[in-house]
Amino acid sequence: MTSGNKTNLLGMTRLQLEDFFASIGEKRFRASQLMKWVHQLGVSDFDQMTNMSKPLREKLKSVAEVCLPEVTYESTSSDGTRKWVMQMEGGSSIETVFIPDGDRGTLCVSSQIGCSLDCSFCSTGKQGFNRNLSAAEIVGQLWVAARAFGQQDVSKERSVTNVVFMGMGEPLLNFDNVVAACTVMMEDFAYGISKRRLTVSTAGLVPALDRLGDVTDVSLAVSLHAPNDTLRNELVPLNKKYPISELMTSCKNYLAKLPDKHRRATIEYTLIAGVNDSPELAHELVDLLKDVPCKVNLIPFNPFPQSNYQRPSRNAVMRFQKILSDAGYVTTIRTTRGDDIDAACGQLVGRVADKTRRSARYIDAVNVTGEESRL
Repeated sequence: MTSGNKTNLLGMTRLQLEDFFASIGEKRFRASQLMKWVHQLGVSDFDQMTNMSKPLREKLKSVAEVCLPEVTYESTSSDGTRKWVMQMEGGSSIETVFIPDGDRGTLCVSSQIGCSLDCSFCSTGKQGFNRNLSAAEIVGQLWVAARAFGQQDVSKERSVTNVVFMGMGEPLLNFDNVVAACTVMMEDFAYGISKRRLTVSTAGLVPALDRLGDVTDVSLAVSLHAPNDTLRNELVPLNKKYPISELMTSCKNYLAKLPDKHRRATIEYTLIAGVNDSPELAHELVDLLKDVPCKVNLIPFNPFPQSNYQRPSRNAVMRFQKILSDAGYVTTIRTTRGDDIDAACGQLVGRVADKTRRSARYIDAVNVTGEESRL
């Protein structure tokens, strides 16, 4: 939260900012003023915050700052997908991707540099784990995207309508910073992202998921990828500690805590040829999810150099989807976007300082809140 001896205000919630202003002898209402300047108007220079007195601005400059991520590369795909590479403190880099889809624009953000879970189908874990991102570094990804699309111009329609925590890392292993970042993103004085349009994805960190419903009501996605423990232990090693039965119970408990009883979880299922794409496993998944309010998101695997897995055939994907759909589950298929700029599923590349292996996180940011899509 700090750079040098100055406090970075970028990732602070409104309540945290109120406490900060009180700590420097100022009125608490200054927090909402500052949030509007930073998050809605894209202003990081205190001198430009003209509804604050000059003495207050001078005081802020002496004790605080709005420290933003350094964008080292950005590119736009022919289909409108946009990618930013951002360098974090310490020299490591992450990637953030924006995916347009009709009137919906989804931003996929990272919560960690690297990942410690080592899921067998995801190459982010192959580079190892560096550190958690701060709340400011997470919020900064949305700030950069909003700024790039001129979202601070109130006459323009909002470009970023949805945010998903499906970039690098396991969000619930960075619990406090992710919750704080979500709070800022949903804040009316900041970005005003709806709780229905803000999704946290987890591979199944059950204790943290049990806590999550006590502090927020964002949408939930569960990276499942297998309908039984034997197979999931192979794909998602975390399952050995928190098996599927515990994860499904935790998922149902989270949904039960939400004030809106019509909300559903998104079950993410990466289809891998000859591993988890058989009709038998599809029927097993139907049985597993029968008591879980959910929709299913199928993600055809894209091979990467460190993996021997293969992408399933179109027929296998469509067959798997049909079994789920016939059983009454809303089932979408991830649409490949941004592959010409290496921003598609399985192509995200971050860089951990002092490591040489490239990273990728298999994400599905397009359809997590969407309708049926093309394969």
